[in-house]
Amino acid sequence: MTQLKELPLTELQFYATAPYPCSYLPGKTARSQVATPSHLIHADLYGELVNAGFRRSGLYTYRPYCDECNACTATRIPVKQFAPNRSQKRSWKKHAGLDIRVLNLGYQEEHYQLYQTYQSNRHSGGDMDQGSEDSQDQYMQFLLQSRVNSRIVEFRDGPHDPHPGRLRMVSMIDVLDQGISSVYTFFDTSNTSASYGSFSILWQIQQALELDLPYLYLGYYIENSEKMSYKAKFQPIEGLMDDHWQPIIGP
Repeated sequence: MTQLKELPLTELQFYATAPYPCSYLPGKTARSQVATPSHLIHADLYGELVNAGFRRSGLYTYRPYCDECNACTATRIPVKQFAPNRSQKRSWKKHAGLDIRVLNLGYQEEHYQLYQTYQSNRHSGGDMDQGSEDSQDQYMQFLLQSRVNSRIVEFRDGPHDPHPGRLRMVSMIDVLDQGISSVYTFFDTSNTSASYGSFSILWQIQQALELDLPYLYLGYYIENSEKMSYKAKFQPIEGLMDDHWQPIIGP
């Protein structure tokens, strides 16, 4: 166990996991640094950890800690400076009619079924692409366990859409003192012309503005990973590099 000396987190300890296959860069191995014990990581403390590049998966709080790779960069958008590009403006206009509800954490079978379909179409072969009781348990541990101020955001077709009330997307967010942290988003992949993921980010930026919060934390950016490089399209965006938040130049 090692102490993370740069943070005033005297009661927490940090350990490095054993190497495991990287999910984003083929042929690479990864390690994580994990903060423990999880029951001490309340909202204020978690906000400090997020500023130090940590994320959470359920009650598991971690950051990349790889031996020979630093491709993962924690990111945040300074929302008052954000300027949407043409494509993002189109996404906002296209999906502006969605009905949006912010809910407390809780299991809903409809959400889980959308998640399963999303995993099957976007991440075939992954841990959650199983359709089993185990995968349902993993879903609940991954998304529905939290010790911070977490919310489910539900996006449905509006009254003027072809399928009013149809569930199109679910986003999990944490509301922290310094911003919103985007935990995970999954959506209906059957509409190939939709841009639900982009709309969710734009909505979260707008929510941060309305709550007078300075940042939207988007997780890790990896330049050479198609799954993770899209974040640089939202400008300006900052990355935590050499322990300082610095601009990431977009494509």
